[in-house]
Amino acid sequence: MSMPFYVSPEQLMKDRADFARKGIARGRSVAVVRYADGLLFASENPSAALHKVSEIYDRIAFAAVGRYNEFENLRIAGVRLADMRGYSYDRRDVTGRGLANAYAQTLGTIFSSGGEKPYEIEIFVAEVGDRPEDDQVFRLTFDGQVVEEHDYAVMGGAAESVTTFLKERYAGGLTRDEALRLVVAALGHNDSGDRTVSPEDLEVAVLDRTRTQERKFRRLLPAVLRDVLGDVLGAGETPAGAATGADDAAPPTRTDPSVSPGEEPPVAP
Repeated sequence: MSMPFYVSPEQLMKDRADFARKGIARGRSVAVVRYADGLLFASENPSAALHKVSEIYDRIAFAAVGRYNEFENLRIAGVRLADMRGYSYDRRDVTGRGLANAYAQTLGTIFSSGGEKPYEIEIFVAEVGDRPEDDQVFRLTFDGQVVEEHDYAVMGGAAESVTTFLKERYAGGLTRDEALRLVVAALGHNDSGDRTVSPEDLEVAVLDRTRTQERKFRRLLPAVLRDVLGDVLGAGETPAGAATGADDAAPPTRTDPSVSPGEEPPVAP
């Protein structure tokens, strides 16, 4: 009689963790930075259709790295949970902490289950408050662990080198534009040298507490990124993939007077 195949629980969990980490490391980094008026998210993401950073609720944003189909399923579930809770009780009952706890339970259950592979994702759940000290950023790992981050945080890709860059240069009280320049420079930093990341290859969004609307989330479009990062790119340098012509400098057409130049009109999650 042959001996049954046996793997110790410790080895099984280690193998599942290594599998998830390798999948996450293959992606590109996502960084979040606190600035004076809110929270800024940035990632190198040339796709215009697949977003790594999205809105969950009025003051809450979601960012993720790893397998798109897996974190998109969680994002949709979070939107449904937030809408249901806000409708059933009160919009103030929808909090970043509550959503982070719900995600942690889901990720922890999937990771410890032997019936399916672990999710190859990491997540930020962030909530902007009325004051800077009320801002909250929660980082969730593939196994359901929750860590509250302060000032800045990075996940996925070359997270170590980007984090080191931010640690050496970050200072409190940054303006939005200063935070944007800092985080873009950090995303272009690696052990082999620094490179310039084109605005067209960036996905940038903010939770801006100064907005008069209840919904504080908005995306920064490439036209705004070019304006802010122009001195970083260098005079006369054309970002890779950028169009050349008179229309390139024209501001986007706006039909909603509540939307400032360079913003995306709000879309219901």
